[in-house]
Amino acid sequence: MRQKQQGGAQRLLTIVRDWDYLRKWLVLGALIGVVAGLAAIVFIFALEYSSKLLLEGLGGYQPPLPVGEGNRLAAGEFTRPWAIPLVVGLGGLISGILVFRFAPEAEGHGTDAAIAAIHHNPRSMRGRVTIIKLLSSAATIGSGGSAGREGPTAQISAGFGSLLARRLDLSPQDARIAVTVGVGAGIGAIFRAPLGGAVLGTEILYRDDLEPDALLPSLVASIVGFSVFGAAEGFTPIFGTLGTPQFDHPVQLVYYAVLGIAAGLVARLYARGFYATVSLTKRIRGSAMLKPAVAGVLVGLAGLAFPESLATGYGWLQRGMSDGLPDVALWVILLLPFVKIATTSLSIGSGGSGGIFGPGMVIGGFVGLGVWRILHDIAPGMPDVPAPFMVVGMIACFGSVAHAPLGLMLMVAEMTGSLALLPPAMIAIGLATVVVRDDSIYESQLRSRADAPGHRARFGLPLLGSTPVREVMRPPHLVIPAEAPLSEVHSAMHAAHLTVAPVVDGHRFVGVLASDEPDDSDTTTAEAAADTSYPSVSSDANLDSALDAMVSAGVNWIPVLERDRVAGVIAMTEVIGGYQTALRRALRLLTGVTGTAVLMEVAVGADSPFAGMRVSRAPWPVGCVAVSIDRHSQLVAPTPDTELRAGDVVVVVAPAGTETEIRALFGDASTS
Repeated sequence: MRQKQQGGAQRLLTIVRDWDYLRKWLVLGALIGVVAGLAAIVFIFALEYSSKLLLEGLGGYQPPLPVGEGNRLAAGEFTRPWAIPLVVGLGGLISGILVFRFAPEAEGHGTDAAIAAIHHNPRSMRGRVTIIKLLSSAATIGSGGSAGREGPTAQISAGFGSLLARRLDLSPQDARIAVTVGVGAGIGAIFRAPLGGAVLGTEILYRDDLEPDALLPSLVASIVGFSVFGAAEGFTPIFGTLGTPQFDHPVQLVYYAVLGIAAGLVARLYARGFYATVSLTKRIRGSAMLKPAVAGVLVGLAGLAFPESLATGYGWLQRGMSDGLPDVALWVILLLPFVKIATTSLSIGSGGSGGIFGPGMVIGGFVGLGVWRILHDIAPGMPDVPAPFMVVGMIACFGSVAHAPLGLMLMVAEMTGSLALLPPAMIAIGLATVVVRDDSIYESQLRSRADAPGHRARFGLPLLGSTPVREVMRPPHLVIPAEAPLSEVHSAMHAAHLTVAPVVDGHRFVGVLASDEPDDSDTTTAEAAADTSYPSVSSDANLDSALDAMVSAGVNWIPVLERDRVAGVIAMTEVIGGYQTALRRALRLLTGVTGTAVLMEVAVGADSPFAGMRVSRAPWPVGCVAVSIDRHSQLVAPTPDTELRAGDVVVVVAPAGTETEIRALFGDASTS
């Protein structure tokens, strides 16, 4: 019965996979959102438990908490100061053992790993990594290590997107969207900032671009994740509703410009300091498991002098927004951003686990507080409370170094319950971005979509989108049964002169097996050793999708599937041959186009002779060529077999003077 239910669910999801863009992502986005919300709930529970056990229980220290997480603004005393370095070191040790023993991919901040997967192989994220990331991050932050909470939740929901990509055999483009959606939904849920999280997930992939195809699914997933998380943890913004003063004094723009430059300089130091620590840690000899523990001891020692640098630091931000921390000396406030950079770099850069988003906002908030404290008594027109400068500092610092200005502005507005500071925030983040230049806190970020492996084919070889994979695929040389022993498989692959081959369970595609896969046991089967994350492509897809999958994963061939069955394989040779065929076809179509041709856009009417006809059989006037088809806001590259439908908007190259005739043939309403 259970197998039948699982099979039914699989068939239902496969049907969803083949729906159009809007319906498909309403469903898949909602699924990813539910997982993101649940992941955030589980992580918050694990973090609260580990904090009470380690930092509060063993260390005897209670850090302040923001309004949305307990509203405990008074920090406790260090009742056992000697224990703090040991407790933070213990958290680092637990994290190091979990990461380097079970899932080395969970090292560092998970968002960067998700970005790398999106660009290169969105199917490759292992389920084990998400669990280890959750536990190790809870140990790091719960013991007082300086790290953020977005990394684990983003990686868990991104991992679920990767799982969907594998199970549903999503196209490379859809697989990238699924993982991108997971990142945005996880961040939006844990920070109770659904709109900002959705936009941030599409921005952080690139320094100078964003992923527009993922925006709508991200909005769906993020609002669902926020709703699920809020149902358990409440919907109050993390920092409450600050009610910051309205921006009403033009001279303040000068002060916010100064803040933007300062935030940009500190943000640049954050990125460079963090990765310098990562590089130094890798060069130091010794056990990788012990390095986070040693770094934790150093973080604990720094925390005794600067308790604001321990754990997330959100409670200290809340206190600063409320009263400006009058009991803390100015020189301490000015040092705090640099101490937080150091403790974050040690906690995560040493091999520990956690996010870098949250610390980046804390660093920016303290920069804003420092600038406010300096200017408050000497500059006219300064706001009476520090909250506006701290909020803008948070946006400018991390928004610039993450190259995600829009997402950060929206997120911080949601986290503080105020949109009043967006105008000065635009000034500050613009100047901060100029200062930061090409430095980025995310190493896996690319400059633009043109640099992304998945988009390179569409930008450089647009005709690939007009040739279906089924036209150029070839039969596989060898298909391996899932139950076959590895010893027999290796012999068969050697005889066929193959280094890799597809594995099938009955008729269902399982994965790909390499001939050098070690045979650890006489009972090891091909299915157990197969790489289930290896990309594939549907026979209905076009060559740009096939090339996308190969380039992103760094392979030179992939299986072609029809309803989970291996219908053939396609390699770079077939892709190149298919492109040459498409180029010759395009040149033949253009032979009738004259120098007086015009480009026009016409809609296919319900009564048009073109409705329901294939492009190759439609009654085109001499010299007309269909360039593109807009079908319900989706761009379709026309091929001879493409069926024209009522409502399609077709871009046509036609001889000058034939416009009226063509509109009449199409039944375009604009001719009436």
